[in-house]
Amino acid sequence: MKILVVEDDPLLSQDIITALQAAGHKCDHIDRGDWAQSYLLEDHENSNRFDMVILDLGLPEKNGIEVLKYWRRHNILTPVLILTARDSWQEIVDGLNSGADDYLCKPFHMLELLARLEALRRRDQQQGHTQLQAAGIYLDEDKQQACLESGECLTLTATEFSMLKTLMLHSGKMVSKQLLLESCYDWQEEKSENLVEVYIRKLRKKLGKQAITTYRGQGYMLGER
Repeated sequence: MKILVVEDDPLLSQDIITALQAAGHKCDHIDRGDWAQSYLLEDHENSNRFDMVILDLGLPEKNGIEVLKYWRRHNILTPVLILTARDSWQEIVDGLNSGADDYLCKPFHMLELLARLEALRRRDQQQGHTQLQAAGIYLDEDKQQACLESGECLTLTATEFSMLKTLMLHSGKMVSKQLLLESCYDWQEEKSENLVEVYIRKLRKKLGKQAITTYRGQGYMLGER
């Protein structure tokens, strides 16, 4: 894979790049938020050259949340794994709400970083090239879009896409939080079910509040019984 590493700590960034290159990946490195923001924007030429981005949230000049929001506003959908301080729950939630696909808390083992990147790559590949229809929603796996009956098409992040696809495959049935979590993450032991609530809120903002029904303490359902 070709991976963009956005990290201002010189020692950590070098360790990350060394681990990625040893695993056979190619890397570019940027150490400032404002530079990273513009780097992926130029006619999307650079964003199309990267399979993944590793983004630290504590960047100089412009923080990672601002950078990520800017990318997503400009329809740059390259999967992003954010690096955040350990136990910084609010920072994690802010990152996911801004369009991140996964997160890793510092300090971390390089083998875990590599495994998470591989999980994101598999998830991206498994999205295939077909269209799924359920509950008045058309899921275009080529474009990673959800199109409504009104004709409006909504761009989704990789995690939003995976979760919506799982709901659509079980349309009219209650889907447990655990199943939704498993559809998005391989490292489930480190993932809280609260993340499901975060993404359900994001999907409702795009699909409409009534699109997804909550079964308190159990799970969620797309469409009517």
